[in-house]
Amino acid sequence: MTLRLHDTATRSVREFIPLTPGQVGIYLCGLTVQSVPHIGHLRSAVNYDVLRRWLINAGFEVTFIRNVTDVDDKILDKAVAQKRPFWSIAYANKLVLDADYRSLNVLPPTYEPLATAHIPEMHELITALIEGEHAYPAESGTGDVYFDVPSYPEYGALSGQHPGDMRPPPDGGEKDKRDFRDFALWKAAKPSEPTGATWPSPWGRGRPGWHIECSAMARRYLGDEFDIHGGGLDLTFPHHENEIAQSRAAGLPFARYWVHHALLNLGEAKMSKSLGNVIDAAAVTAMGIRPIELRYYLGTPHYRSRIDYSDEALREAATTMRRIEGFVQRAAEVVGPGHPMDVPPAFANAMNDDLNTSAALAVVHDTIREGNTALSARDETGVRAALTAVRAMLGVLGLDPLDPAWGDAEHGNDLKPVVDALVRLALEQRAQARGRKDWAAADAVRDQLKNAGVQVEDTPAGPRWSVGEQH
Repeated sequence: MTLRLHDTATRSVREFIPLTPGQVGIYLCGLTVQSVPHIGHLRSAVNYDVLRRWLINAGFEVTFIRNVTDVDDKILDKAVAQKRPFWSIAYANKLVLDADYRSLNVLPPTYEPLATAHIPEMHELITALIEGEHAYPAESGTGDVYFDVPSYPEYGALSGQHPGDMRPPPDGGEKDKRDFRDFALWKAAKPSEPTGATWPSPWGRGRPGWHIECSAMARRYLGDEFDIHGGGLDLTFPHHENEIAQSRAAGLPFARYWVHHALLNLGEAKMSKSLGNVIDAAAVTAMGIRPIELRYYLGTPHYRSRIDYSDEALREAATTMRRIEGFVQRAAEVVGPGHPMDVPPAFANAMNDDLNTSAALAVVHDTIREGNTALSARDETGVRAALTAVRAMLGVLGLDPLDPAWGDAEHGNDLKPVVDALVRLALEQRAQARGRKDWAAADAVRDQLKNAGVQVEDTPAGPRWSVGEQH
């Protein structure tokens, strides 16, 4: 396998060579759980899930770390406003986040560290930076600690921002900073913030800055150097730039490849909690879009392509996914579900070309056309070959309709047999009405099922039902 990835650090597509043969370490900047996630956040999870699945498909053992920032300014502001412990807000939002990940068939991370559980590791890294004269406690004795940006000459290399072009804020910036570009590693406790959101440190009670969290947690779980650091394009500066600066200044090689996905926009602006222009998974479900269809919408465009959200585009993606499901279901009825085999070479070539999911999906559709031709010709050998290839490709994309995870996510283990039994009972009543040529009664049963969101398709093997709109 020769995987080529666009490395943000070099601004070019370069061959991916893992640090350790047969193993890959990935660190993905996860969410700050200040509120429930929106579908822009879920795009990140899906994109890196596809990368992970492709590496696993190639035989790599992948250690996948996705952190959670469970303490920050916005969470604390909400805690004060709502008169709640900050951790209860973070925990409640993380429960929603976890449920959304499961619903989209995102593989669970190898480890999912919380920032608040890694304070000692942050202290260790900050101490090393102070001793190396790359960081300093505020001279006023407040307890704040800052990274000294001018002490790191390569600052700005990742994002292309030149420190000399940066301008100070109108108010001149924080008075304890030696340079307005310096950023906080440790924030001293403030009287206006919840008392439970601080920890003791060599510099006084306080809490970590955002950037030091990721450097410390990546080192804890992946070591001083690891393969891939991922995140959204909006994290390139200042977050990832600051991560590189503090890690390299502390003597850590840190990430070898930097991979950034493009954003999901609503209108002319990125989908953002701070802008208030967000759509969450619950709103999408209310539109009649199923999780597998949302994953198709989020995961099939190239990860570096911006997605401009529209209801129409989402519904078109849902229609396409249902057609894919229709082929898999028809083929499985003829030859059984089979066992996914190796992906076709054209699909592998597309995925190895910077995870070109758009080109890879074209191979999926070509194979489905071949499978439909085989179905029409009653060519079971051809049907079986197409089905196993399609399932293998969809498995890499996390979209295999026969993956048990989708049944669990969409119906629930407890409800699926009940729903199936009730629908089959209704279909039996419809069949009896058709048998006595009571077409009005048969149509009434079908219409009632349709109003309940159940679509019925008559096939040579008997009626087939599915949830959602029929196209």
